[in-house]
Amino acid sequence: MSSQPASVTAEQDARQIHADEHVTPSDIAIGVIIGRTSEFFDFFVYAIASVIVFPQTIFSFADPLVATLWSFAIFALAFVARPFGTMFFTMVDRNYGKGTKLTLALLLLGTSTVAMGLLPRFETVGWWAVLMLAVLRIGQGLALGGAWDGLASLLALNAPKGKQGVFAMVPQLGAPLGLLVASLLFVFLTTSLSAQDFLDWGWRYPFFVAFAINVVALFARLRIVVTVEYEEAFRSRELQPTSFRKTVANEGGTIVAGAFVPLASFALFHMVTVFPLSWVYLYTDEVPSRFLVIEAIGAVFGLIAVYLSGPISDAIGRRRLLNLGAIAIGIFALVAPLLLSGDTTGELIYMIVGFVLLGLSFGQCSGAAASVFAPGYRYVGSAIVSDLAWLLGAGFAPLAALLLSSQFGLVWGGIYLLSGAICTVLALRFVKTLEFRAA
Repeated sequence: MSSQPASVTAEQDARQIHADEHVTPSDIAIGVIIGRTSEFFDFFVYAIASVIVFPQTIFSFADPLVATLWSFAIFALAFVARPFGTMFFTMVDRNYGKGTKLTLALLLLGTSTVAMGLLPRFETVGWWAVLMLAVLRIGQGLALGGAWDGLASLLALNAPKGKQGVFAMVPQLGAPLGLLVASLLFVFLTTSLSAQDFLDWGWRYPFFVAFAINVVALFARLRIVVTVEYEEAFRSRELQPTSFRKTVANEGGTIVAGAFVPLASFALFHMVTVFPLSWVYLYTDEVPSRFLVIEAIGAVFGLIAVYLSGPISDAIGRRRLLNLGAIAIGIFALVAPLLLSGDTTGELIYMIVGFVLLGLSFGQCSGAAASVFAPGYRYVGSAIVSDLAWLLGAGFAPLAALLLSSQFGLVWGGIYLLSGAICTVLALRFVKTLEFRAA
């Protein structure tokens, strides 16, 4: 009688079923885009709700500013939990396989997201509502750590010479696509329902939609993960789930440097998505739907910029593009935040310019991660770098920017962003001394 766990046997059976399937780079690219779009859609559904819903339903005991700061504090928990998710699900990967790991991670992500849509109001259960939101947000963070499937690294390492930038930008397309869909969905709900109906039940639907999208993304990614060709490709590139502790011990310096390289773009990520929505919602008379339309327009420009980052990177070099991008973000940080205190035209300029800079930098900020690590540590090392970069660059950005701007003025939100740009420039100087090992 076989002593193998049922989950391992199930994955082996799935691989036999798909044994004759040929996984092309296009298949991997589609799987990556669908997966990343679903993850970012979940991300932005929560982010938008953290500004226009939770302060009124979960943190209604406080005034609007304090309630939003509470909401952003809970928002950050997912980024704190994410490295622990990577640690746990790496063990699942080693013992039960990538298919099992991915299924469990996305099940946790979907369950946490749906449960958020069922949360009672503070007036109904008191502080239990806050506690439940915090626990579910941690669940999302743990799941995102486990949702790392290595497809982006595999795609980057198999890029033909001269096309590395183009292949590296493919996974990053998911961010503007996820924001575009989430923003338009909330626009539809906020304009179709009365304010009372939206706060009573309308806001819950995006969380249910997120679960449905996660199911589609799961099957799209599993179709690739369970194939024999996929597993062989991972072995040939030595993208295997090594021990979390061993990876940190052997590649600690590379991990730290890699985590600081994308700091400018990750900080800007929230300075053009979550933070401006909160500022406009709290300090202007503008209705949320109007600014969400502006965000959707910005996301379109961001999508184009991410795409263009590929050929530009291949033409001038990834490091040079990231360095120029960080300098441009630093300049933007000193000037652009003041546009948010202006009219709609100022807001539109802020969002479009911000998203263009974000797309050009974000499109390439993770492209080199896999190739920097020594063979055998690429899979887990890339995941850790991603976790730390999001934690350091983005996790507390909305909270810090809103707190500083509300106390000292919008210029201090820009100074916060400037600090991220400076960190990226310095990190790139350090990374330049690292050995970029052959892929």
